[in-house]
Amino acid sequence: MVVDITDKTFEDETSKGVTLTDFWATWCPPCKMQGPILDQLDQEIGDKVKFTKMDVDANPATPTGFGIMSIPTLIIKKDGQVVEKLVGLHQKAQLKEVLAKYRD
Repeated sequence: MVVDITDKTFEDETSKGVTLTDFWATWCPPCKMQGPILDQLDQEIGDKVKFTKMDVDANPATPTGFGIMSIPTLIIKKDGQVVEKLVGLHQKAQLKEVLAKYRD
């Protein structure tokens, strides 16, 4: 299950292992397309990668801290360190390829 996170829970939720955070908003059409793709990936590789999402309107501090100007933006962290920042809609195959570089 893709976990909803907030400014307060972001660090705890993304500090261990490989995590992908989807920064999105309810009014963003590409974000609505990205969500189901991440749900599919979570079902396929959720045992190796933790999938989280953050509503940028409800949680402005974290996206601002990362300099996020466009959504959807996906941030991939490994053991708490940002290793990739992907801007725009990404297809499942693209994301699997990127995540494969960081999974153990």
